[in-house]
Amino acid sequence: MATVEQNTLRGISAPTEDGNAQADVLKGHDFTAHGETSVLKGHDFSRAIGSTKITGALAPEGLLATPAPEPIEQRLEAELAKDLLRFSTAGSVDDGKSTLIGRLLYDSHNVYDDHIRSVTRNAAIDFAQLTDGLRAEREQGITIDVAYRYFSTPKRKFIIADTPGHEQYTRNMATGASTADVAIVLVDARKGILAQTRRHACIAGLLGIPIVIAAINKMDLVDFSEEVFHSHSASLQGLARQLKIPQLIPVPVSALDGDNVVHRSARMPFYAGPSILELLETLPLAVDRTHATFRLPIQRVVRPHQDFRGFAGQITAGSVQPGDEVLALPSGRRTRVRTISTYDGELARARAPQSIVLTLEDEIDLSRGDMISSVTAPPRKTSGVEATVVWMHSKPLRPGATYLLKHTAQTVRATITELRSRIDVEHLAENSASQLALNDIGQVVIETSRPLLADLYRDSRATGSFILIDPTDNTTAGAGMIRAIHDSADAIPKHATIGLLNLGYRSGHASRIEQSLLAEGAIVLRTWAPVSPQLLTFARLGAFVILESNEATPITFTRADVLSAIPTEIPSELVYDEPDQILNEIHRLASIPIGEDDNDNGLGI
Repeated sequence: MATVEQNTLRGISAPTEDGNAQADVLKGHDFTAHGETSVLKGHDFSRAIGSTKITGALAPEGLLATPAPEPIEQRLEAELAKDLLRFSTAGSVDDGKSTLIGRLLYDSHNVYDDHIRSVTRNAAIDFAQLTDGLRAEREQGITIDVAYRYFSTPKRKFIIADTPGHEQYTRNMATGASTADVAIVLVDARKGILAQTRRHACIAGLLGIPIVIAAINKMDLVDFSEEVFHSHSASLQGLARQLKIPQLIPVPVSALDGDNVVHRSARMPFYAGPSILELLETLPLAVDRTHATFRLPIQRVVRPHQDFRGFAGQITAGSVQPGDEVLALPSGRRTRVRTISTYDGELARARAPQSIVLTLEDEIDLSRGDMISSVTAPPRKTSGVEATVVWMHSKPLRPGATYLLKHTAQTVRATITELRSRIDVEHLAENSASQLALNDIGQVVIETSRPLLADLYRDSRATGSFILIDPTDNTTAGAGMIRAIHDSADAIPKHATIGLLNLGYRSGHASRIEQSLLAEGAIVLRTWAPVSPQLLTFARLGAFVILESNEATPITFTRADVLSAIPTEIPSELVYDEPDQILNEIHRLASIPIGEDDNDNGLGI
């Protein structure tokens, strides 16, 4: 009887026709044949697989009868059909956030070989540097800016926001977490919950993130202690209850070694739950986190020709289809949807967060900053809101300060009328304060120069949030979440109009306009000084500047809430009219929503 020769292909053996007992081992690109070793690469390896001997040995097992690959179109469609989950990291500095994300990417095979080589030193991979891309981050060994990474598994697609842990960069953490469906809060098993951990967890709670994974990291440094894990878990669950976080899931991990990151660890038998990646793949998506009905803030009026006028924007809540009755705001007029257009053609139905162009059955004057909504439960029109603000500016927030407030697609001037409290993140208490410094969180009352079309943040993230902008340098000063809406929609806000009015030699007009503005409660600066950037800065800080001179110049008005604004000439027929007509035109110019369509009323006029 012939002896059996073993041909091993990655653990699979098959008898050969040769009577000599020899081993052929084929692993990767190394092939040993009859005692002689050759390294097969590229086409050489393909030819070896195609040889008669190898084919004959493997044919009984059907190993070479692989199915044809799917067409690229089908694979792309399958990839696009996957659910997308956005998640962010949070926690104190050196808790291992970047290392966890680097290990997650590496163990799930989502890192290119050249990237791995670039962060390998002395045969050891620095997983943190897979996401820390800035030179300063590599030099200091910390995360400074938010690092966004995309990766995919067979079950789901992901966008990661790896956020910094230093208190100095808390604003970056808030930015990264603002769009997250899940937050991973890391805790160093040796240190437990720190002040910055509380701050980040507080921000995650304020941002309405419904699921928090509490990764208790560096378990290898506490000998994988079950007692340490359960102690930290209890503390984190108590913190979650205080912050009203709906669901917190503790997981013991060692990010450096990969325990419970992608694969479950055998070194912690007390934990029988899923790994971090298994959780991310199976957690319910929080795509629809809004209780609001249909909302479409208008970003642009699309008018390619006289026969088409559409309103472009991104649906922030709800859905819409042709024939639906909708409300045009702020006018309050009712109409119906005629068509829904996209780049790929017309749709029978559209839902959040799709970007679309709506056409309406009636000719309604709408422009950038306005909104189309459902007739049931529309947003509230208001000039006063109470909000929680995360302060991001080096200049402190103080009551009475004026900022630009960007809400959906419109930007208005806003005044901080009251600073009610500052949140003590250590004890989660609200204390009285005279200002908010960098990275502080506080409760404020805001009055806007023009009404907002707003919802509460708990009902709609998009229409319930805003940012505050420093008008002097266009720096983002703070991020806010609306907690209460004042019923002052129809009230005329004070100081509604700011800007710079150049009247030239018309002293009579200057006096009349000054008196009218003062009666409205405006702060007026009347001067004969020449036009200068300093005067426009005064206007941006809340004053209405009236310029006079001895020259017979046209009357021009420059908006103060647009940094790149250019003077707008008042129509000549109004110059010889009553000064009140000029002031009415100024109010109109100042009320146009800020954007590229500011001078387009959507009617082609």
